[in-house]
Amino acid sequence: MSETSAGAGDVAATATAAAAAGWRRAGFAGAAIGVLAAGAAAGVAVERLTVGRGMRKKARLALDASGPYGSLRGRPGRAVADDGTELYYEVDEVEPDTAPAPLGPQGGGAGSGSRRRRLFGRKVPGPVTVVFSHGYCLSQDSWHFQRAALRGLVRTVHWDQRSHGRSGRGRAQAEGVPLGIDQLGRDLKAVIDAAAPEGPLVLAGHSMGGMTMMALADRYPELVRDRVAAVAFVGTSSGKLGEVNFGLPVAGVNAVRRVLPGVLRALGSQTELVERGRRATTDLFAGLVKRYSFGSRDVDPAVSRFAERLIEATPIDVVAEFYPAFTEHDKSAALPAFRDVPVLILAGDKDLVTPSTHSEAIADRLPDAELVIVPDAGHLVMLEHPQTVTDRLADLLVRIGAVPGEAP
Repeated sequence: MSETSAGAGDVAATATAAAAAGWRRAGFAGAAIGVLAAGAAAGVAVERLTVGRGMRKKARLALDASGPYGSLRGRPGRAVADDGTELYYEVDEVEPDTAPAPLGPQGGGAGSGSRRRRLFGRKVPGPVTVVFSHGYCLSQDSWHFQRAALRGLVRTVHWDQRSHGRSGRGRAQAEGVPLGIDQLGRDLKAVIDAAAPEGPLVLAGHSMGGMTMMALADRYPELVRDRVAAVAFVGTSSGKLGEVNFGLPVAGVNAVRRVLPGVLRALGSQTELVERGRRATTDLFAGLVKRYSFGSRDVDPAVSRFAERLIEATPIDVVAEFYPAFTEHDKSAALPAFRDVPVLILAGDKDLVTPSTHSEAIADRLPDAELVIVPDAGHLVMLEHPQTVTDRLADLLVRIGAVPGEAP
């Protein structure tokens, strides 16, 4: 073994041991976190050999200062959930004096530039509102690229799920009520009632956001029937998330499944201590985010850092609070509510969190849907391959007549 390889291995081992020791000092089962951290630590090791901690910190500060991601803002509003939780949303309106340019390679910048398509489908009556729902440990800003592309072309609503972003802490959860996906579906209904009480809707959801849309359809099928004109599911699942292995060997993932719920509950009760530990292991955290967010190696560092900022903004007690809901999530029976509208199902082929097989399972229930598996893409496909996601979403909107299409 070369001296460099040996050094990298030592650093990886040290990084993993340090992280595990930190969790043990907090009094929790650090072994489970160590299993997840091991793969990321090896990747971080080589960087540690060549790049000083101070330089990495300066690079992150520079990226935070210069990156425009997450800076788009709209007209703010607040909806109130059925348990009294305040849900923050923003609306981007169509400028009344502006004639929208066609979406596509020659128009709104949403096309791929390599193909020209005219899609025909059911035309919707009146102006459409596109409602974007984000994923677990993210916020409405995770749709940054799609929001930028659609701005001024169509009315959009971006909201923060309860306990995420600018929304309030879930009141029911603060009183000890377990969080379920059904609650998130009711939250989405409250946002729609407040921000888009009438007119046709297009629902777009990533990961947990897609599950939220399924819960909405399960609880309010008449809303889907009467108002939903199209649907986009991005990197999501209709159930069986308890079987996902997260790219780990069988023994490792079984160990994590046994102890992780208890570990997260314990960590959630020591928020301040855990957040200090998270800050102290920034490089390890960044490695984990990159592994479980992206599938390609050449992700823009500013985009990768943006993903870190989104995820690290989610308090550990919220992470713990939401986690059990995913193993219980099963909304396959709700999917037929979307059969009569155009549906886009899109996923990354290297998604370790909601694998593309879960999108294929949704497509099995919705055989007329458009299924797109994006090569070399991970869980945050809308950030990693924004042009592809925006292009397909634009096609969906053109298909229903929500925005002008490109000339044939």
